[in-house]
Amino acid sequence: MGVALTRAAQWTTAGFGTGTLELTPLNEAILNDIIKFVETFSAKYPQEAEFVFKEPLQWKTTLEPSEFESGYIVSGTTVQSEENSKGQPLLQLSGGDIKVSSFGQLSRLLRLARDKQLKETQACLEANRDPVVKILGAGYGTVEGEEDLSTIRFLDKMKKDDDPESNIKMKISLLLQQLDMHLLNSSLKHISLEIRLNPSAVKNDVDLLKRFSGEGEQTVLESIDYTSDFEFANGCRAPPWRQMHGEICYLIVKPHDCDSIYLTCSTAGVFVNGGIENEQEEIDYERRSEIYKDIVSFLREKSAKFSENMSKQQHSFFGNKAKEKKKHTITTEKEEIPSLPKSSLALEKSPSEKRRIVRKLEPSLKWTSSIVPQEKKESAKESQDEKSILSSTDKPKSVSPSTSAGKTQSSSRRKSSLKIEELISESSSESEEDEEQPDHRQEGQTDLPSEYWQIQKLVKYLKGGNQTATVIALCSMRDFNLAQETCQLAIRDVGGLEVLINLLDTDEVKCKIGSLKILKEISHNSQIRRAIVDLGGLPIMVKILDSPDKNLKCLAAETIANVANFRRARRTVRQHGGIKKLVELLDYAQSTTDSMHHHSLYETKDVEVARCGALALWSCSKSHANKEAIRKAGGIPLLARLLKSSHQNMLIPVVGTLQECASEEHYRAAIKAEQIIENLVKNLNSENEVLQEHCAMAIYQCAEDEETRDLVRLHGGLKPLANLLNNTDNKERLAAVTGAIWKCAICKENVTKFREYKAIETLVGLLTDQPEEVLVNVVGALGECCQEQENRVIIRRCGGIQPLVNLLVGTNQALLVNVTKAVGACATEMENMMIIDRLDGVRLLWSLLKNPHPDVKASAAWALCPCIENAKDAGEMVRSFVGGLELVVNLLKSENKEVLASVCAAITNIAKDQENLAVITDHGVVPLLSKLANTNNDKLRRHLAEAISRCCMWGRNRIAFGEHKAVAPLVRYLRSKDTNVHRATAQALYQLSEDANNCITMHENGAVKLLLDMVGSPDEVLQEAAAGCISNIRRLALATEKAKYS
Repeated sequence: MGVALTRAAQWTTAGFGTGTLELTPLNEAILNDIIKFVETFSAKYPQEAEFVFKEPLQWKTTLEPSEFESGYIVSGTTVQSEENSKGQPLLQLSGGDIKVSSFGQLSRLLRLARDKQLKETQACLEANRDPVVKILGAGYGTVEGEEDLSTIRFLDKMKKDDDPESNIKMKISLLLQQLDMHLLNSSLKHISLEIRLNPSAVKNDVDLLKRFSGEGEQTVLESIDYTSDFEFANGCRAPPWRQMHGEICYLIVKPHDCDSIYLTCSTAGVFVNGGIENEQEEIDYERRSEIYKDIVSFLREKSAKFSENMSKQQHSFFGNKAKEKKKHTITTEKEEIPSLPKSSLALEKSPSEKRRIVRKLEPSLKWTSSIVPQEKKESAKESQDEKSILSSTDKPKSVSPSTSAGKTQSSSRRKSSLKIEELISESSSESEEDEEQPDHRQEGQTDLPSEYWQIQKLVKYLKGGNQTATVIALCSMRDFNLAQETCQLAIRDVGGLEVLINLLDTDEVKCKIGSLKILKEISHNSQIRRAIVDLGGLPIMVKILDSPDKNLKCLAAETIANVANFRRARRTVRQHGGIKKLVELLDYAQSTTDSMHHHSLYETKDVEVARCGALALWSCSKSHANKEAIRKAGGIPLLARLLKSSHQNMLIPVVGTLQECASEEHYRAAIKAEQIIENLVKNLNSENEVLQEHCAMAIYQCAEDEETRDLVRLHGGLKPLANLLNNTDNKERLAAVTGAIWKCAICKENVTKFREYKAIETLVGLLTDQPEEVLVNVVGALGECCQEQENRVIIRRCGGIQPLVNLLVGTNQALLVNVTKAVGACATEMENMMIIDRLDGVRLLWSLLKNPHPDVKASAAWALCPCIENAKDAGEMVRSFVGGLELVVNLLKSENKEVLASVCAAITNIAKDQENLAVITDHGVVPLLSKLANTNNDKLRRHLAEAISRCCMWGRNRIAFGEHKAVAPLVRYLRSKDTNVHRATAQALYQLSEDANNCITMHENGAVKLLLDMVGSPDEVLQEAAAGCISNIRRLALATEKAKYS
């Protein structure tokens, strides 16, 4: 932390004293990272949080004594923590000065600070410039250039010292160093994104502004001048000691509509300084404004006249600016050209490079206007355009194609490819890799290895040689390390890709095989993949799939598998009939199910052809349209047959394809019909970790269906899944296995089996030190297991409550949804609830009601219901959360049905306490609940009716519900088919019928007949409520009749 504060943080440097942290985006990012680290320190490292600092951190605080809650002794203007060390409190506040002596107290203080967290952290760091010294001692001080020596010295000390505190200090030291590295790395990323000014750019802007300044209404400024006429050799006018801080020059700007402004131009941007002091005639360098990217941006915001006149002069101003920039660029190029080798210049003029740049800078207008969200709507249009494109493609048939032929062919293919792009847009649900990546090709002969130039020579032989020379050149090219990026880009840069793709269209099999072997190796590079698609290579590879030569089929399919890793490539394969041809390749290994021939079949090409076909289908199956094409081509029965193979190299792409396709509902039905689940379960027992991972992932996808969950259990799949939990080294496999367990645990019978296999205890052990993708699944599985009382006891006994509560402070949406569900399920047990309350879990759940994601809000509200119901003093606990009740009531304004239902359920529990009911009534709960009454959602109806029933028990709320027109819609709820809705509605109507006007409304809307039918219900609660409501209506009718005749 000390290094980051010294090197990365931006401090004020003017004047005397220690300086302060500037209010910059970088500093704010650093402070927020430190807050996150300290706030979660107690939960993550409870033992280290109790460590007492060598010296307390002391600063001036803005917190008031009244803001401190339980755990502190407040006396007038002083506050002391109940927690102490050797008689000294670990937190002490007196007269605005605060002293803190442990991370545990720092964490609590930040939670108390709430909106003041940023100010408190800033004040603490400004007062303690090297906090590590005060935390651990002088031996840990930050020394420039010797940041790691303190750790080395301490390791030496630990060898001679067995003091247990040494281990804790060492761990804290390492944690602080990790924080330092994180802060420095994030600062570097932040700084790299900033646009930095230079003296030349500032000078150009000032000179241009001077041309458009002067007297008259049309000028942009009255004047703009430097404070100093002296210019250093580097173009700066700031003094050398200010240049050290990145400052370039100082300006006096006089706009038409305001006073003179004193500006500092620095590499970081432009800002207002303190101006010139009259007595000493020196500049006050202190920054007095935000930082702007350039002078024009600053003046546009500060002067309306400048902005108005600039818009009039914009063409002239920016035209001159562009000319200046162009002139500067030409000059720079002229200076650089002599130092470049001739071959490098030739590369710069490569036609393929020029065309690539043009496409990047000038996208087709048809492309942007033709994008449609769903691909299915344009299938007819696709087929028409495919026919026209395919029929117009003319390909040369020479063995050694010439350069000119390559150019012509690549140009026609590129037009065809672009035409397809303009017409069709792929489904937005699949993964995206279409953005252009920067060209990593190095400039200059000295930076490139000799292989680069040797490959260029071989490409020349490919272009101009005969058949024999072409084959020799291809073989020689394969001797290079084609996995190296330099070699890959060398082939592309000199037009080698065009030649290799043209060779695929020849009649010579040897040339095709050599070309495909090279393309297969280099197509692992994302830039090469895009170039192959741009040059029209995929349609030719798809055509090769029809070749009788099995070697060619294999190589073409493997190359397609590499290239089809982004959207446009997958679409091209489908449009040229590639999916059907790839499915046909799977039929080559139709006899692989014969167990007597497994080994011999692997040695044949048939199995290899099928494996390569499955590999290509795996890549293509990431597209919804391609999944549909695979299904229509009859791919599922063939994949099911291949799944019975014993060879793992065959099984991995087959299972991978099934895993991708299983996200579609009709695929899951077909997988069940083909009895694929049995083979997936069987392969979970394989020793190949990759195969295990994909089988588990396929089960995860398929187990969305109830029948599949039963099939996994019936085929014995739960035990191998439980066993795989013990191997935690492979995180990808662990994520897949925990995902499969989560989905299978939705079935109660499966949960019983998992309990028998001790999987619940293992899952609890995985709640710490795991990546988020694993945690989401682990917590999801525990959430399902927690629905049973026996499992809740197991989780408590294994110490699972605390890590679950600790996860409530995360930011991952899926994880928060699952963990709130798990904590809520655990809270149905009184003993569990006591632990949750002690760990401050209810407050953390309540804070999640502020989360921007509706799913998290809803899940948190559902979890709060059992917490409030089982808390020891629920009413007092709820009132202790400042602003908590108002937050809950305001959530009734949400448009999300699940959020509304969960909040109504929470209000039902909150309203059981009379004081809380009075508070939410004051916050306007009655009109908000009444507004929701006209809903057709049975889940919301049930919980809304329960909330209304509870809220009727305070003051004149019954009357208020009638005034807000909530009674008539409630009567309609009685026509629902859900018995739970009937029960809740009858209870609400019974409470509302205590008011005479409400009885009249119910009678007018036909409530009596509906309630009479429910009096005979087997549900006693519903019987009693319906009878009570009818009784109240009847009493009113009798009283009215009696009054009429008396």
